[in-house]
Amino acid sequence: MKTQRKKGFTLIELLIVIGIIAVLMAIAIVAINPGKQFAKANNAKRWGDVSAIVDAASIRIIERKADWNTGDPTCPDLPVVGATLGCDVGEPCLIKDACGVGETCYDLCDCIVDEYLGSMPTDPTAAGTGWTDCDGYATGYTFSITAGGRITIAATAQDEGGTTPDIRVTR
Repeated sequence: MKTQRKKGFTLIELLIVIGIIAVLMAIAIVAINPGKQFAKANNAKRWGDVSAIVDAASIRIIERKADWNTGDPTCPDLPVVGATLGCDVGEPCLIKDACGVGETCYDLCDCIVDEYLGSMPTDPTAAGTGWTDCDGYATGYTFSITAGGRITIAATAQDEGGTTPDIRVTR
């Protein structure tokens, strides 16, 4: 009489397979490096945001034939050489709210939101940033204007280990 052998895996075989799967998953996670991927995604958003803000400001200037605030009392004059609004030429200031000690804010929102942008873009990881409307927002991005009248919007890029040089768009 033949003895019938039970089919299946032993506990040792199952543990070996689970161990191999765990090692392969660990290798995949290290290779993918989620911290680096999130940093890249956030930096891509920052590039898009600063480009959108500068583009909106540039379009406004072009449409108004090089005059930033013609007939618009809600839009403050752009700072120029010798002028202020808190932003000295070549020195960046934050765009609205959340200004720290020694920082100043410039409000571009009333000038570009609704007509050129749907909402004011904000830094994806900066503390205290957000947009509800033009009365209460903080972008985390900086604004500066050159002596020649070129607008620069900048953001601090990040990698998984900290910060890297700024992201800057000038027009």
